[in-house]
Amino acid sequence: MRVRVATTALGITAALLAVPACSTGTTGSKHQTPSSRTGKPVALSSAALESRLLDPRDLGSGYLPKPERPAQHDDVTVIGCPALSELGGDAATGGTLAFPHKAKADFTYGGSSSEISEELYSDSAKKLSDGIDRIFDAMTGCPTYQVVAGGTPVDVTSQKLPAPHAGGDEQWSQLLTFIAGGRSTVVKQTAIRDGNLLLVVSGSPVLVDRHLDKALDKALDKATATS
Repeated sequence: MRVRVATTALGITAALLAVPACSTGTTGSKHQTPSSRTGKPVALSSAALESRLLDPRDLGSGYLPKPERPAQHDDVTVIGCPALSELGGDAATGGTLAFPHKAKADFTYGGSSSEISEELYSDSAKKLSDGIDRIFDAMTGCPTYQVVAGGTPVDVTSQKLPAPHAGGDEQWSQLLTFIAGGRSTVVKQTAIRDGNLLLVVSGSPVLVDRHLDKALDKALDKATATS
């Protein structure tokens, strides 16, 4: 599998998720809720999703928007994970999923290397479910693999985590460790689908756990408390 992405830990992770939405398996926790039974509009616009992203006021003190970096179009090769290789195709540049309606926000915390990223997508419930389910299944199915990005090898380990009890129709979660140049980065990635909306929160495990419920409430257009 060769894709073109920005060569950062979070960028690589998100880019590996950006593939055509089709699936035959499942790793998410699924249950019926009123939103899945009654149905919702096919998709929310990107502008509507943008308004539902967390902002620094929602996150609290110490959080700053992360400047968007110019995309680096480096080839990425996945080694040692046939499930990911079998997906094939090119990923979208910039590390976002291949759904037409989307919005994203990135933040740093406390002037440190801790980061949190929130992504929102909207499409039919089936397309969202099939797309994210297939990728989480592939990634967590390979405990260890290697990503070569722009000639730089990155060793990756993945671990499936219990689905969060945050609501929604389906949930997925995994822990990824990236090792490159002697440096290690741990990223937690949790996805929640509620009807025609998909939320993906990635970053420092502590920050993901701290803000997941708040992100879901705002994404679903509920009242969001400020830290």
